[in-house]
Amino acid sequence: MRKQKLGNSDLLASSIGLGCMGMSEWYGPTNDEESRATIKRAFGMGLNFFDTADVYGNGHNESLLGSAVREFRQDVILATKFGFLANESGLNGRPEYVKKACDASLTRLGTDYIDLYYLHRIDPEVPLTETVGAMADLVSAGKVRYLGLSEVSAGSLKKAAAVHPVTALQSEYSIWVRDIEVEIIAACRELQVALVPYSPLGRGFLTGKLIDSRQFGDADYRKDIPLFQSGNFEINLEIVRELEDIATTKHCKTSQLALAWLNAQGDDVFPIPGTKRRTYLEENIESARIKLTADELNRINRVSLFVQGNRKNDAAMKLVDR
Repeated sequence: MRKQKLGNSDLLASSIGLGCMGMSEWYGPTNDEESRATIKRAFGMGLNFFDTADVYGNGHNESLLGSAVREFRQDVILATKFGFLANESGLNGRPEYVKKACDASLTRLGTDYIDLYYLHRIDPEVPLTETVGAMADLVSAGKVRYLGLSEVSAGSLKKAAAVHPVTALQSEYSIWVRDIEVEIIAACRELQVALVPYSPLGRGFLTGKLIDSRQFGDADYRKDIPLFQSGNFEINLEIVRELEDIATTKHCKTSQLALAWLNAQGDDVFPIPGTKRRTYLEENIESARIKLTADELNRINRVSLFVQGNRKNDAAMKLVDR
């Protein structure tokens, strides 16, 4: 697994990370034993970049991840997020809450420092500079090494970076979702901010394993996302079929093709595909070996223009700073 400098930090992160959210909620039944085995297998295969958040499973995900990496904590990069209020509606970016949230995350993770601490979403009731200022205090206190932001505009990224250096920006980015190419990627590169795409496999759509919009259970939040709903689903499924054809010529899986496409976008791009099973983890890591030609990239770019449906429901999109 190739490791490279994460943004403007001195952290060397694996070119593919592991998103741990689904180990605690949102994607159907969970299994802590298998999740821990997946995390440990990831480390054994050279992956050292793990992503969680305090809101995932209302703290369960941080506790799970912390317990799984305890034996090799010093050799991994732990990234977590704050700002969403568990069991409530709304966001909290108030300075006093920033410090409280960090202390709670440290306890659950079982560590005395967080490598990368993200603001999950901007609180519209609190000036971003005040939130980032409080996050900077955590760096000064030695509780946090580097700061990150999630789902912010280019303007907000620059505003935050004027208060304290921002090391990483986490945003949804995939063959399915490419809006950050308009302004945000350029801003990241101007400021030497790493780009960390979440949902790089389109919440499973780009795996080729979804064949019917009716297959989502009650615990699966994808049923409420326009991209997966009837009408849009069928059109998007045809795009997946096109990607499957390209993958066949590369002797790889569609999911691996999707990750290879992201890896081709630059050495400053660190996708964090989520999985709770070792089988899929190993497939994702193997994608780092795949190199796409210019013609293959052009073909993928063309088919991505026809994606139908928004990536989040209306309520979730209102929390995205664009």
